[in-house]
Amino acid sequence: MSLDWNDLRFVLETVRQGGISGAARALRVNHATVARRITAAEAAMGTRLFDRHASGYRPTEAGREAARSAEQMEAASHDLGRRIGAKDQALSGSLTITAPQLLFERTLAPILHQFANRYPAIELKVVAANRELNLSRMEADVAFRISDTPGDTLVGRRVAEQNATVYVGKKQAARLRDDPALPLDWVRFAHWPGPPEVIKQNWPNRRVRMTVDDMYAAIAAVRENIGATRMPCFLGDPDPLMERLPNVPLLPYRPLWVLAHPDLAKTAKVSAFTDFAAREFAALRPLFEGAAQ
Repeated sequence: MSLDWNDLRFVLETVRQGGISGAARALRVNHATVARRITAAEAAMGTRLFDRHASGYRPTEAGREAARSAEQMEAASHDLGRRIGAKDQALSGSLTITAPQLLFERTLAPILHQFANRYPAIELKVVAANRELNLSRMEADVAFRISDTPGDTLVGRRVAEQNATVYVGKKQAARLRDDPALPLDWVRFAHWPGPPEVIKQNWPNRRVRMTVDDMYAAIAAVRENIGATRMPCFLGDPDPLMERLPNVPLLPYRPLWVLAHPDLAKTAKVSAFTDFAAREFAALRPLFEGAAQ
């Protein structure tokens, strides 16, 4: 039996994802398909690539070597795809954009609408995800990232500086105005160290009412007057169900970037989009900086 090189993709993802469940999700197939393709690769190569345990698939040394070879083949394929794509100077065809979900919902969707109207021959594909897609692996053509250090493997521009502050629901704000001695109910982010220093100083009498791991959940909690929390100004200022907590200054927040892989940054589609997006976000700087009120 000859080796089907596509089977090595299943070997690679099983090693990369730590098991067949992760590989199935990454490859968008079912578990049985992953297991079958691994078995086919083992039969073709005449060696066991994974030990099967009750806890899952564990790669053998041969399996790790097969995964390394598959990774090199994958990188070569992506490199070839980018170099061929770099020759494409047509303002048509597909363009994949990735951005954090809330950025897409609040500000990016109207910008994409305007871009689509201006360039009707370009088919926009959007991956609204809080995880960072790999542009080297061609998971997207353009990425919006909120980061201090977006990485040195991509090129692009810093399209907006950002500030944050502390927001509170309208009813909770009214209660605090009526009785300043009330404790400040707080919504804590699981992955943040705690409230900013100004909150610790001005509201030593505070209590954590909820811990969340997602900004959508934090917004919902503030709207329901469960507690106050910190969030970027572009999320809090336009929201009619919340307001800024008094006596809290603007707090620096990570800037917004629009990025592309160097091989594709100067193609017509990518260049047209990044230039357009940069101009549109320039007009939104007061919103992101907290100066739009």
